[in-house]
Order: sequence, then C-alpha cells, then structure tokens
Amino acid sequence: MPLCLFALLLNLIVGCESQKTTTPDKPISESNVTSVMELDTTTEIDDQFELAPDHNFPYQLDEPVETFKLPNKLKEISGLGIDPTGKYLYAVQDEEGDLFMINTTTGEVEEEGKFHKDGDYEGVEFANGRVFVVKSSGTLYEVVNFGEKNQELIKHKFTFNKNSDVEGLGYDSFDNRLLLSCKGKAGKGEDFEFKKGIFAIDLDSMKMDETPIYTISVEAVKNFLEVNNTLAKIDKLVKLFQPGEEFIFGPSGLAVHPKTGDIYITSSVGKLLVVLNRAGDIQHIVKLKKKIHEQPEGIVFAADGTLYISNEGKSGKGTIYKFAYRAR
Repeated sequence: MPLCLFALLLNLIVGCESQKTTTPDKPISESNVTSVMELDTTTEIDDQFELAPDHNFPYQLDEPVETFKLPNKLKEISGLGIDPTGKYLYAVQDEEGDLFMINTTTGEVEEEGKFHKDGDYEGVEFANGRVFVVKSSGTLYEVVNFGEKNQELIKHKFTFNKNSDVEGLGYDSFDNRLLLSCKGKAGKGEDFEFKKGIFAIDLDSMKMDETPIYTISVEAVKNFLEVNNTLAKIDKLVKLFQPGEEFIFGPSGLAVHPKTGDIYITSSVGKLLVVLNRAGDIQHIVKLKKKIHEQPEGIVFAADGTLYISNEGKSGKGTIYKFAYRAR
C-alpha cells in the first residue's frame, strides 16, 4: 500500500474514533438531570437569541444612567427596596441577617445593621413606613425601628414550604399589599403544572390568600409571542419555560410600577424581565443582556418611575443599575 494512502486511512480512523461518545456506567440522578438542563438551556438562551425590540417598553435596560459598584459584603445582594423619600435603597444579601441602606445619589452604604441571625434572605421592601425582609422559606420578617435602640423583629409565618423557594418581594401601593413570587411550583395538582405563582399579603390584616393572585404559565408566554409577531423566537424561549419535564423560569425579583401598576418580574435564569398588567396579562418580555445583568436579583422603583436593578457579582463586585423612565 502506498505510504500516502496508508496515512489517509489512518487519519480517517482516528477522526472516527474521536467522534465516538461513551455511555455513562451509572444513570444520572434526577437532581443532576435538572441541573444539566438548567445549564444547557440558560447557555442557549443567553448566547443564541435576542427578542425583537419592544419599542413600547419604557426603559433601556442595556443603558443604565448610573452604575453603583457595591462593597464585598454585598457581592451576593439578593433583594432591593426603597424608602418613600427615594433617598435610600434598602438591600439584603442571601447569607447574613444584615440590612443595608444605600444612598441613591452616591451609591454608598450609609448605614448597616443586623436585624436577625444568618439565613437565606431573598427580598426586602419598605411599605407604609415598615421594613419587610423575606426568607426563601417564605417567612416574612418585619423590622421595626431599624438602627435604633428599640429595634424589634416581628415574624410572620404563612403556608409556604421548602419547595416554594420564595425570592421576590414587592410593595403594591395600589391595593395596599405585599406581593411575593416563588421559584417553586405555584400550587399542588395539575392546574399548577408549568406555572409560577405570585401571592398577595394584605398589609392591614397580614394575612395571605393561599391561591396565587397571579401566575405566569408556558401557555401565556406562547400566546404573547404569537400575538406580538415573534414566532421565530418561540421555540428557543419556551425551552426556558418548559425544558422537558421542568419549568425553570425562576422569578428572582419583583416590583410594582408606581405609575402604571404593572408588575415587573426578573428571572436570573435566562436573564429575562416579564411584565404583567393588573389583570395578570403579559405586557412585555424583555431579554436582559448578560454582559450587564450578570445575575439580576433585586428590582425596585422610585416614585417617579426610576428603575433600579441589582445584580450579584458572580465574577466581580455586586452592582446596582439605575434606569430612567420614559413614559409612553
């Protein structure tokens, strides 16, 4: 056999061998399958598509008017609130029971203090002169007289469980209530399959309706995309909402717009912002650029509509971005 022909055959054999795949000796556990699906889906969503521009959306979320880089203790910032004057943002992080007050002009932490023992705290909100912090378990803490000698803590328990995975907390001044969003299932049974729920707590009675006041479903997302002529994006986006048997769209932050009453929900998984109107209908789905929104966790509005979004610092410092409101 000529030497050149032998070399060609050898290259073909090596090439074929390098393309073979192996089958694991042991099956992947169910929990591992979920994590693999989340990783693959998130990567695809982040890297391979953008939604068509939404010219009716009142913010440019890739053009912050200000950026606040946070100290190391807020690298894992997980919630964001604001006081009625608009002078201070309230923040928590998801490991320690500390509350931070951040100046909205300078971005500096002007006050901090402990409100409770260490834990997985996910959201903070200022409502009717009261500061609330929510834990991933759904326990709500009311911090009274923060930073003063007579500071106290009131605990509110609801019917959430460890599978609820509460992350978003927002103040709805239109109906004098707090809204909580869950990364877990919206409820038990087939009626809640492939849905994420938002629950309401009345601020007068501090009681919660066990049925979600709003839900975000795969079907609602499909319908929105069809009506808004983004058919080419449906398959890739719906993978985020329904990859196989999982529904991994994960509300990580929630806020109510002070002018329109719309509910803004961030999802760190997939880097999305979903906006609902007061009836619970999807008004906008906005793709957040990963180079800016590395891990969006907190969201809140000032009274004039100015928007703040906080991001955990996965590869650097935590950040808070400020966006100007453009009324339509």
